[in-house]
Amino acid sequence: MHRRTRTRTTLLLSAGLLAAAPLLTACGSDAHPGAAALVGGERIEVSTLQGQVRDVRAAQAKTPQGAQLVSNTGQLGRAKLHGIIFAKVVERAAQDAGLTVTRKEIQDARAAAAGYEGGEDKVAAKLLGQGYAPDQIDQALRQEILLGKLAAANQADLASPQGQQKVTEVLAKASKALKIDVNPRFGAWNDDQIGLAAYRTPWITQKTKSTDAEAGGQPEQQMQ
Repeated sequence: MHRRTRTRTTLLLSAGLLAAAPLLTACGSDAHPGAAALVGGERIEVSTLQGQVRDVRAAQAKTPQGAQLVSNTGQLGRAKLHGIIFAKVVERAAQDAGLTVTRKEIQDARAAAAGYEGGEDKVAAKLLGQGYAPDQIDQALRQEILLGKLAAANQADLASPQGQQKVTEVLAKASKALKIDVNPRFGAWNDDQIGLAAYRTPWITQKTKSTDAEAGGQPEQQMQ
């Protein structure tokens, strides 16, 4: 049980949140003013995105390493938008497969992570460095559990390229069904790669940061 949860948590901690390309200042577009994206007909408000970023920044500011944490998560706004959309894709894929997550499973995963890391505070600190505020941890664990269940349902090993490809195909199908429409000021969503352009899927281990030159973007402004 602990070993399996550790694997899921490792996927989370090594996620590509920090590999996000820069976020352009976004104030809406004619197509969907005030919305960062439309997913399955549901609006993701710019204010919601800003709120998540503020929660993380506020939590980081309270730590002795606050300045370093902010520096290490300098592309947080775009990463958060990617994460919000990706979470909805995972939920849709899980729903299509008839998969659910119980509160107990999340609690067990959290307890296992705490046991491995050396305490709840260590888990929170590590995830804060990855761009998750304390109140966002359960949702992150829920996503990891669902990804594990999707992999199991498709007999896919997420530690292998072949297994990752299998799950990518499942997620791509769900992504296309949601008809994701991102505000152009934030970039474009790629259904096949399950992410914003120039951004790697967060469930595949990715530790290399994308540079501004690679992304062709501008430094993050409003959502730092």
